[in-house]
Amino acid sequence: MKFYNTLTKKKEEFVPLEEGKVRMYVCGPTVYNFIHIGNARPMIVFDTARRYMEYKGYEVNYVSNFTDVDDKIIAKSIEEGVSAQEISTRYIAECKKDMEAMNVRPATTHPLATQEVPGMIEMISTLVEKGYAYDVNGTVYFRTRKFSEYGKLSHKNLDDLRSGGRSLLVSGEDQKEDPLDFVLWKPKKEGEPFWVSPWGEGRPGWHIECSEMAKKYLGEEIDIHAGGEDLIFPHHENEIAQSECCNGKPFARYWLHNAFLNIDNRKMSKSLGNFFTVREIGEKYDLQVLRFFMLSAHYRSPLNFSADIMEASKNAYERIVTAADRLKEVSAAAKSVDLTGEENGKLEEMKQFRAKYEEAMDDDLNTADALAAIFELVKFANTEVTAASSKTFADRVLEEIRELCDIQGLIVDRKKETLDEEIEAMIAERQAARKAKDFARADAIRDELLAKGIILEDTREGVKWKRA
Repeated sequence: MKFYNTLTKKKEEFVPLEEGKVRMYVCGPTVYNFIHIGNARPMIVFDTARRYMEYKGYEVNYVSNFTDVDDKIIAKSIEEGVSAQEISTRYIAECKKDMEAMNVRPATTHPLATQEVPGMIEMISTLVEKGYAYDVNGTVYFRTRKFSEYGKLSHKNLDDLRSGGRSLLVSGEDQKEDPLDFVLWKPKKEGEPFWVSPWGEGRPGWHIECSEMAKKYLGEEIDIHAGGEDLIFPHHENEIAQSECCNGKPFARYWLHNAFLNIDNRKMSKSLGNFFTVREIGEKYDLQVLRFFMLSAHYRSPLNFSADIMEASKNAYERIVTAADRLKEVSAAAKSVDLTGEENGKLEEMKQFRAKYEEAMDDDLNTADALAAIFELVKFANTEVTAASSKTFADRVLEEIRELCDIQGLIVDRKKETLDEEIEAMIAERQAARKAKDFARADAIRDELLAKGIILEDTREGVKWKRA
């Protein structure tokens, strides 16, 4: 299994620090509103990575934080006239709902930044003691130039950064030893949450939060650190500097970053009016469709979101679910249980699709090619499993589709839906009308149901329905 390591800029064979175990940290969202579809991409991608590593036999300790103290959270709390904690608690709960709807499994640990401040203070104190950080009037800064390897992840040169203009610099340049030094601890402002520290009342900088949470829940050295490519600089670069200077050892062996998500070929932004939350997408589509869409391209490739592409994703995902439905029908109606010799041969043939699937996933989590292998399997199912097939054969093919899709976090078993009494009564009335050869009434009911978003299908097994 190979990953593209941002640190070395090449694909590398994955070798964990401890055999059979993976320590993985993924930067989570800042919780001041509903998560947007840009947040969803790393959630889905790295949840899939975790699922695949578990499939390969690894025990994965997967840590993903919630940043629950931040300027945006504080601004939202002031706007609503409630505490910052009330805002973060509300949106953590909403985020977890969206994660469940996208079939993103809960992390082994979801630490909250606010609950880990004592550890952050300890880490900052160590950096001060070692000479890597200094206090100016209650603000603690990291001495960037003192870490000789600064820039090794982003492949940026310190002097180039310095000449690159003030946009790259942190506020308060006048009191810093070097304009590139960054904040570890900041003094409190009126009305903001604060903690007591050796440097006065205040709160931690953003970068130190992840360093401390990774250290506490995974150890001083971890296998994989992942997140969106927008975090490479300065966030992940600063994490490396803090962690390695504090702990005296490499921070993370492999750095994985997903590419940006664009909307109709433009960067997502509130000002452009193309900003979508996961909740908004969930009102139009089953979020399994969003998950399918996110996995339809390689995670390091930019991904373009549009209504047309979502419709295509919906149709493609439906092909898998429909194939699974058909296999269940064949299984239920099968006249024999035992495999025939021919079917045994076909099951051997079927192994090629899993091999192609694993080859794709082993090659830097190529989910696009993995999905292609699943569709080859679906084609095989539609062609080779017939009304004459045995129950065992249909079940084995279904289980193969189900297992490979489960690694992608895709659910192939259609949700059982309960129709309200009115619709059930209409379907029954239509059946009675057809029996009485009142086809005009039967057609009228079909049209009424269609207007309600219910599509009827007349099959040999009876009437089936699905939502439009």
